[in-house]
Amino acid sequence: MTTKNDPAQAVNALGRRQLILGSAIALAGAAMSTRGLAADVAGAAAAPSDTRTSLHQEVTLNAKAQRVYDVLLDSKLFAAFSGEPAVINPQAGGTFSMFGARIEGRNIELVPGLRLVQAWRPAHWDPGTYSIAKFVFAELAGKTKVVLDHTGFPAGDFTSLSSGWREHYWQRLEKYFG
Repeated sequence: MTTKNDPAQAVNALGRRQLILGSAIALAGAAMSTRGLAADVAGAAAAPSDTRTSLHQEVTLNAKAQRVYDVLLDSKLFAAFSGEPAVINPQAGGTFSMFGARIEGRNIELVPGLRLVQAWRPAHWDPGTYSIAKFVFAELAGKTKVVLDHTGFPAGDFTSLSSGWREHYWQRLEKYFG
């Protein structure tokens, strides 16, 4: 009996064809999605600074990881390295105000000597607008590699934030730790 004359076989044949066609479409879509993802990643690296909303910086400091972590969370030590007033509540959920109240926020996650995550904002941003500053500390032979990933800031702020981190944090911390 042929498929033409048997409705059950016709349905099975149609089901197999749909399965094969659906699988082919899914595989093609996945391949295109992977290419698109690679293009997005490459595009993000080459995106003009006026459209970027994240930055990544790394610096090695001449101090142990716990010491760097402590300096970033202690009001007196922060003021000592930055040369500007700081009020920091070093608890998860605690607020901070640094650089004479030009930067403010809240500590989100604290893992002593390993990681510090903050909801972070310059005071001139619109109220309620926060970005995320994530510091990861890796100790290497008495020195500490600090990896900063700052994400979620408004487009157009990349250049000032990128230079601000270097000038106000990394250069001052390098001098402070010697």
